[in-house]
Amino acid sequence: MRNYELMYIIRPDVEQETVQAVVEKFQGIIVNGGEIVKHDVQGKRRLAYEINKHRDGTYVLVHFTAPSTVVTELERVLKITDEIIRHMIVREQTA
Repeated sequence: MRNYELMYIIRPDVEQETVQAVVEKFQGIIVNGGEIVKHDVQGKRRLAYEINKHRDGTYVLVHFTAPSTVVTELERVLKITDEIIRHMIVREQTA
């Protein structure tokens, strides 16, 4: 299992209950085969540039360990989820 960092941005026009549901959905995917080390919902922030006509977004940062199969499934679900406007998964380097 490797260490990963996931950052995703949720659309600003979704309600707080929907934000919580989206966060729980991705936590469930990670926990199904991996382990969450740190999870941080950073709240609504201004984007550096406009993405799909949105100027703001709710940022979520997750550090987790998982095998590559979990990361592949997570990437697939992130791409098809309408509430997510941008995401990035990065493998952390071990010293």
